[in-house]
Parts: sequence; structure tokens; C-alpha cells
Amino acid sequence: MNLPNKLTVFRIILIPVFMIILAVDPAWGIWSVAGTQLPISHFVAAIIFIVASLTDFLDGQIARRQNLVTNFGKFADPLADKLLVMTALIFFVQFNWVPAWMVAIIIIRELSITGLRTLIVENNGKVLAAAMPGKIKTASQMVAIIFFLLHDFGFAAVHIPFAEIMIWIALIATIYSGIDYFYKNRDVFNDGFK
Repeated sequence: MNLPNKLTVFRIILIPVFMIILAVDPAWGIWSVAGTQLPISHFVAAIIFIVASLTDFLDGQIARRQNLVTNFGKFADPLADKLLVMTALIFFVQFNWVPAWMVAIIIIRELSITGLRTLIVENNGKVLAAAMPGKIKTASQMVAIIFFLLHDFGFAAVHIPFAEIMIWIALIATIYSGIDYFYKNRDVFNDGFK
């Protein structure tokens, strides 16, 4: 269990903690800051999400720099990311912050690309690397989630729905990157059209 894998496991452990705080919504009170009514439980959930997101960045950097890439890491790292993001978005549907159809598109894309990655590994033995559209998708999703949890802190005072803007950017990047991945790897499906 090397350091990158420990960080991945730590991120997976944070997911149920994140989920419990959002589900139970403990009565810790509300902060009124910079034009934002911010429930303290949502602030704590945002901190957990930020910490988990930082471990995602760190484990990948450490694994590549120190040549500590393992099969466990290849499996668990992207799984942990998807579980974290999907958990947040499903709660956002419950809170009426994000429409269900939007979350459904994001989840369908994630599951489809996971399937595509599996096919590519089976056929070519290669791991499908994240391309720039996928990185933009991930970054915009994470920023959107953080600002939903922070109730647009810093933007609410000037009436800018920043989290909502970011989730729309994430949706566009999700659709574009999904199409891009499938188009660039369409040869994986050639045997079905012969």
C-alpha cells in the first residue's frame, strides 16, 4: 500500500463521511457572510470535498513522479473520483439545486467512458489517458460542486449564480468530452460492423 494508494483509500473513506453530513444535515447553524446564508454543515461538506479533490490531484502526481503506478491505483483512483462527484450531484438533485436530467447525462457519460476504458484495456492493453476536454469536465464539475456547497460564497453578494454557470459549463464539457473520447476510439467497435 504505497502513498498514492493510501491517498486514494483515504478519499474513498471520505465519501461516506461527506454523504452522512449531507444526509443528516446536523443543526450546526448558519453563517451569514458576504451576502450568503451558508449552513455550517454545507461548509464542512465543502471542506471534505476540497480535501478529497486535493488527494485526487496529489495521488496521481506522486504515482507518476515516483513510478508508483499500480493496478489498484488504476482501478480505485478514477472510481473514487466518480463516486465522490456522483454522490454530490445526487444530493444536489434532492436539494433541488440541479435538475435530475442534467445529473443523469453526467452519470451516463461517466459510466459509458468507464466501459470504453475497459474495452480499450482489453483490446490494446493501453489505459485511455484523460484528454483536455475530460480535464475541463472534471475541473468544472468540482468547482461547481464546491460553489453549490458554499451557496455561491463571494458571488451571491453580486447576484452571480456562479455554481449554476459552472454546472452548465460542466454539462457542455461532459457531452463534448464523451463524444470526443468515443470518436477518437471508434476503432474499438470495428468488429461489430464487419
